[in-house]
Amino acid sequence: MTDPATSAGLEADARAVVERLRAAGFQALWAGGCVRDHLLGRPAKDIDIATDARPEQVQSRFPVTHAVGRSFGVVLVQQGAHTFEVATFRRDVRYVDGRHPESVEFTTAEEDARRRDFTINGLFLDPLTGQIHDYVQGQADIKGRIIRAIGDPFARFAEDHLRLLRAVRFATTLDFSLDPGTRQAMQALAGELRRISAERVQQELTRILTEARQPGQALALLADTGLCVVVLPEVAALRGVEQPPEYHPEGDVFRHTVLMLDQLEQPTPELAWSVLLHDIGKPSTQRRVLQADGRERIRFDGHAEVGAQLAEQMMQRLRCSNALTAHVVTCVRQHMRFMDVTRMRKATLRRMVMAPTFATEMELHRVDCLGSHGHLDNYEFVRRYAESLEHEPVKPEPLLRGGDVLATGVSPGPEVKRLLQEGYDLQLEGQLSTREAALNWLEQRRSMTEPAPMPAPPPDRTEH
Repeated sequence: MTDPATSAGLEADARAVVERLRAAGFQALWAGGCVRDHLLGRPAKDIDIATDARPEQVQSRFPVTHAVGRSFGVVLVQQGAHTFEVATFRRDVRYVDGRHPESVEFTTAEEDARRRDFTINGLFLDPLTGQIHDYVQGQADIKGRIIRAIGDPFARFAEDHLRLLRAVRFATTLDFSLDPGTRQAMQALAGELRRISAERVQQELTRILTEARQPGQALALLADTGLCVVVLPEVAALRGVEQPPEYHPEGDVFRHTVLMLDQLEQPTPELAWSVLLHDIGKPSTQRRVLQADGRERIRFDGHAEVGAQLAEQMMQRLRCSNALTAHVVTCVRQHMRFMDVTRMRKATLRRMVMAPTFATEMELHRVDCLGSHGHLDNYEFVRRYAESLEHEPVKPEPLLRGGDVLATGVSPGPEVKRLLQEGYDLQLEGQLSTREAALNWLEQRRSMTEPAPMPAPPPDRTEH
């Protein structure tokens, strides 16, 4: 959430930019999303300014500028503590790659509004008078809570295919509904998303998963509009995959995932992607087993490991960062181990709490339960254990070092690591609490495993 004081400072600097352009005789207005958010009572995160001044005229009025897209009429202007994108009113000329216009022509505010994506983003605001300039009926759609493409929706999505995902993001972050004509065009053109770079698709998906008011409903909308099967085919394949009703009364794996996502509030990308992909291995591991009582049981043996491999492939395909991928893959691989927490050795449980993925794993398990059987016994068990460690280091310094093991005569190699691991486990179990005790244990352990000395060779009795 944007801090109100920060937002006020941003608005003050943005007004100053408008005032300076006005003083030079130019038209200047706030444009796009900041106007939408103003009408919705949401604090501004950034403010874009549109003007009839040409790029060189904008640059001549401000001491610090940077022409990031001068041929497209875009100049970055430094004002106070903020940087603003100041763009000349323009009309886009011929999109060639389904993402960017080939060129632009400078034009009027009305034509500039009509080349934008959705009516709610096609508004201008005069910050000095409060007047709204609405050429596309955006105010009516904000009041009706509707996402509607400006003009012909097929043309808008054909110009920039990424708008297909942006429509879902705006609908689910603002809690708006899709205009029927806009939805129809999205369904018809969903396949065009394959032309967009994987990284840009992933960025939009991450924003949807982390910003939507109900990320599960966002996933459902992606599926209903046909976008999911294009950008996340492995997730779309979760639909219709039955689960054992005694553990999953909610229904198939897709429904389970939707319910889990809807439990999240402002999730991190790590958590959102972990929830989305945690059961991605179930379709390929599903099998039906006939039990002794004659009833059939659905099983997903090994689905966590298979899911981890699939998650890694998917996230690499979507150009996720290595750090995000590694975190999510670990959570997917390990999400079933909560079944065994009450039977774990203390050392194993403590290693679980020590892991950098622990917070994500905990929340993943919590929503996994809430999205299915509802039992949180194991979650509470681990939570209480983690709380018991609050007044001591979760990951204590090892009492033994490699040099201690080498000093007992062990040669460098795997045996050193094995003994250190064994000693650290005993430390985590609470059986070794001082360095002296650890060294004594090591000496005893070595004497137990030290091989008996080789017998001396018999004397040489060969006659010379």
